[in-house]
This record gives sequence, structure tokens and C-alpha cells, in this order.
Amino acid sequence: MKKEFVEIIRGADTRGWKKIKVDFGDDFVDIEVPGDCEILSMPSMPCLVDSAAEITQALNQPTGSPTISEIIHSKGKSVDDLTVCITVSDITRPAPYKGENGLLPPLLALIEQTGVKRKNLVIVIGNGMHRHSTLEERIYMYGREVVDNYRIVDHDCEDDNSMVLAAQTKRGTQVHLNKIFYESDVKIITGLVESHFMAGASGGRKAVCPALVNTKTIQFFHSVHVLEDPRATNLVLEGNPCHEEALEVAQTVGIDFLVNVTLNKRLCLTGVFAGALEEAHRAAYEAMKKSVMIPVAQPFDIVLTHAGYVGRNHYQAVKAAVNAMPAVREQGVIVMLANNIDVEPIGSQEYKTLLHLFKIQGPDGYNNILAHPDWIFTKDQWEPEMWGKPFRKVGMDGLIYCSPQIPQEDFDIIPGPNGYDFIGSDADFATDKQKAVAMFQNAVICAVNHPRFAGKKPTLAFIEEGPYAVPMAGG
Repeated sequence: MKKEFVEIIRGADTRGWKKIKVDFGDDFVDIEVPGDCEILSMPSMPCLVDSAAEITQALNQPTGSPTISEIIHSKGKSVDDLTVCITVSDITRPAPYKGENGLLPPLLALIEQTGVKRKNLVIVIGNGMHRHSTLEERIYMYGREVVDNYRIVDHDCEDDNSMVLAAQTKRGTQVHLNKIFYESDVKIITGLVESHFMAGASGGRKAVCPALVNTKTIQFFHSVHVLEDPRATNLVLEGNPCHEEALEVAQTVGIDFLVNVTLNKRLCLTGVFAGALEEAHRAAYEAMKKSVMIPVAQPFDIVLTHAGYVGRNHYQAVKAAVNAMPAVREQGVIVMLANNIDVEPIGSQEYKTLLHLFKIQGPDGYNNILAHPDWIFTKDQWEPEMWGKPFRKVGMDGLIYCSPQIPQEDFDIIPGPNGYDFIGSDADFATDKQKAVAMFQNAVICAVNHPRFAGKKPTLAFIEEGPYAVPMAGG
């Protein structure tokens, strides 16, 4: 524990504080906060009463598209020889694929009912730049029955032999695409539609770009001048260069059918949207947009948040920090809890190296390096750039990151204060959950007494849904 925090924590008067529940993976932790802490929560959206029936109906009555059966029989090829590829999300997205209320069983059954042979059906995991999946993750995501009976392949963005030069966009981007997907007779994409801090919304075209392309193809999509565009942000599609480039890639490649879903704050299925690439995705986007926006009249001095399911590592947790920005004032404080349960709790080796560079150079210095003509585009360079956005607003000591899974010594490469600053180095905790409570609770106490507030009582808010909510300033 840092010396300057010892007396603050020991002398803290928490009388009148109230308990809140903060998501921590599949569980939650109880934390005490000042009584006047405002809870920012997404509108309540009801779960579908009969998920299985809704999925079947969406598949059989698609938006702006023929049915899957009609698509398959329109290919002018015997179904005995026809190949079908379905893309699925990886472990970082809570898309409901498995079980009787999941997407995959009815979708696979519908395809096979047309006569397509199982041996000609392949599922490609759209990892984008993420690592390959583990067997345990596949079973967790897609179910044992699917894993045991269907061919499943990880996309590998760095394996040129698994790619094909499929097209070129108007901006001159050469599209190197997953070969299995490109050469399949029928191309089906699936995924979750939620707010996205760069592309406006996830789902739709993102199941192709960045999910199925190589690092070179994604250079424009994740370049400095694109990500610093003010339109490359949450819930914005029109004029968003990330959205437009990804959409053109998907259109150029050609998508036969799309299946997207929306979830509520408890990750319960609220909508199923199937059909044409643009029409079905737009319908999902409009439904999602209404459910995630939270109006904020005035920004707060302190904002508490969590990294949610998506924040399985530090790399992914940036979404929560960026989404918190509209709710916090300039030179305010953000305190985040993250359940970094990934096998790489920080991220890839490239990410770790770039994150350390970011910590040394600061947000502007880091971006200047990326923008230099001699800089070689590097995998995962965009996530430290995105961390720069909240750090610019609150300062390098204004974003406190609490993760019990990242070893204390590894924070040498991670910018900003961290949870270990608020607990004793010799503190003994039986579980990660107990350590998380100590880190986050003490960080909240110290944030309320932060020197930058000069003894004044700060205003405080908690974003209940973390990275899934989109606070909107001036609401």
C-alpha cells in the first residue's frame, strides 16, 4: 500500500454509506459508497418469453432476405457438394450459441434439413486479432454437442496460408480474408449487437472485418487517423470510418445470411434479427440503441465502473473506461474493477510491449509514434491508443484499475494507479473475489478523498452495467 493512502483509509468516515453490487465475472461483490452516489443504469429490457421460438421465427422469416433454404437452393449446385461456413464470436462476446435456447442448434438443423452434408459444414471462430480458443472455451461457448459433431476452426490473422486476397475497397485496402469462409458456397455470419466504442455498434459487418481478416487488411480500420475521428465512437454509424470500411469489406466479400442478437443488462436474450447484412443488422442496432443510453445532466467528479464479461483481460477492459468518459468531468477520477480471468490477463505480448510504450510516452507521445511515417503497423496497437482517450480526460493518475488476477509486478507496464496501491503488499486473501473487494473498496475511499478535490465533497456515480452502458452527456 502506498504511504499516502494509509492514513486516508484508516481515518475514513464511511458512516451513512450504502452498499452497491458490482459485477465480477459471473458473480458480484458488495461495495460501500457514499449515500449520495448516483446509480446510472440502463433502461430495463424484458427477456424474450420463448427464446427458442423467437430464434426459429427469425430464421424462417428473415428481414430483407430469402430464407436459408432458398439461398442454398439458388446456388445452382447439388446440395451434396455445396459448402456452408458459419462464423461465430469468440469467448470475449457473450453471444448465446449453445443449448436449447441458443442460436447454433436450430441454425445447424435448418441447414442440414436442406440436404447439406455435415462434412461440408464448417464453423469458423472470428477471432480477429485475438488468440486462438481453448477446448474448454469452445465447449462453454458452443456446447459439447456442437464441439463434438462439427468442424470448428480458429481464424488466424497471422497465417498467410489460411488467407486469400478477396477484394480491394474504395480506400485502397486489400482485403485478405479467411480462405475457408471466402471459398464456401454459402456464407453465414452471426454475433451479438452491442455498443462499440470505435465502430458504433458490434455485430453485422464486424463478423467479417476485423473478425476474419489479417493484420494488413485491418491497418486502415485501426489506424490513428481513423480512431481519432470523433465519429468513430459509440452508437454512431453515419460517417463513422470504422463502420464504413468494415461494411464495404463485408459487402465486397458477399454475405448470404446474417443472424444477430441483442441482450439486456443481465445478458438475457431480448431480440433475434436474421436476414440481409445491412437490413437485419440495422434493425438490431436500432433496438440495442434504445436500451443502452443513459442521459447524464452533468458530469461527475468520480465515476465507478466495471469491465463486465467482455473485460476478460486488460486489453478488452478499455471499453469500460472509454464508455465512462461522458459521465466524468475533466480531471475527475475513474475507478474500475476488472475480472481478468483470461489465460493472458493483460493481453498478447505485442499488447504488453505497446502498453509499456504508452505508459512511458503518455497518450500524445504514443500517438505521435504511431503516426510517424517510419512506424510499422503492429498488432494490437489500437488498444493503448484507446486507453489514451480516458487518460487524457482524467490525467495519468486519475484512472484507477483494480484487478486481482494481474500480479503486482506486472503493473510496472500498465499506466495509472492500480488496486495494489490500496492494499498491503503482504495482505493475504483466500480468493480473487476477496482481494477484489479490498482493492476496489479502498480505491473508492481514496478517490473520495483525492487531493485534486481540495477537501471539497466530490459528486459520485456508479455505472451499473459497466462497458455495456453508454452515458450521454447533456441528457
